[in-house]
Amino acid sequence: MQLRGKQKRFLRAQANHLQPLFSVGKDGLTDNWLAQLDGALDRRELIKVSILQNSDVTTDEVRELIEEKTSIQVVQVIGRVLVLFKVSANKDARELSSRVAEI
Repeated sequence: MQLRGKQKRFLRAQANHLQPLFSVGKDGLTDNWLAQLDGALDRRELIKVSILQNSDVTTDEVRELIEEKTSIQVVQVIGRVLVLFKVSANKDARELSSRVAEI
């Protein structure tokens, strides 16, 4: 699902109150980290990821890796925090994505 401007705006508003669930630290990005991120998005559909100060990767590198290796979409980048969205594979957990599809 390719997101339009109004859908991204809605998702940004929904993510405003969220705290980052995942962090990228000095170990950088691994396949295990991506698998955990994908699993968390299957349950929640919208999460924030923070990049710690001691991390060797930049925000752009994290964004490229996530978009390249997964079906996760980066909704917004705020400094060292990324807002990520993915339609859940579990039909019972698709509350947010069904609201996004209506927009």
